[in-house]
Amino acid sequence: MNVPVIVPPGMAFLNGHFTAENIITKTTRSGDLVGVFQDDAAWRALPADTPIYQVEMLQSPQGEGELFVGTTHLNPGRVGDEFYMTRGHFHQRREQGEVYFGLRGSGLLLLQSEQGEARLEQVSPGSVHIIPGNTAHRLINTGSEVLSALAVWPTIAGHDYASLAQGFKRRVFLLEGKIQAKEVQNG
Repeated sequence: MNVPVIVPPGMAFLNGHFTAENIITKTTRSGDLVGVFQDDAAWRALPADTPIYQVEMLQSPQGEGELFVGTTHLNPGRVGDEFYMTRGHFHQRREQGEVYFGLRGSGLLLLQSEQGEARLEQVSPGSVHIIPGNTAHRLINTGSEVLSALAVWPTIAGHDYASLAQGFKRRVFLLEGKIQAKEVQNG
């Protein structure tokens, strides 16, 4: 009996882009990130159509036991002294975890518990990041090229952005020529 051989989706690991048909793509622009950056005047000075990051996702069946696979491509840049970053989120189903794999560029993964305890992990090509359940997460590009990371997470996880309306407890800046993480009171 002949068994058909299926060619699965692929990825160009040097740039993190999928080599498959029917990719879902979403670009987040500066105007979409109201209240995300600390320096509101610098954010308002940035043209609203400035692309900050793009997410590519493979189409996936949805339901219990299914997984999403996506890549975030975060541009280099700063709003004031603060590095470009993703919006960041908890999962709606808090117990659901996620895995990130660094593909290119350099940056940080900011992780924060529901109690506000925060830590940073270095993201670079080949790095692996296990994001436990009940943990908010955000990518920050501290380098001079696009930061790309592959993510795998349960399709049932959902995204909860509203719980972080006041922001994360830690922010990352370029101050006096050095990358510095600072704890802030209200995000």
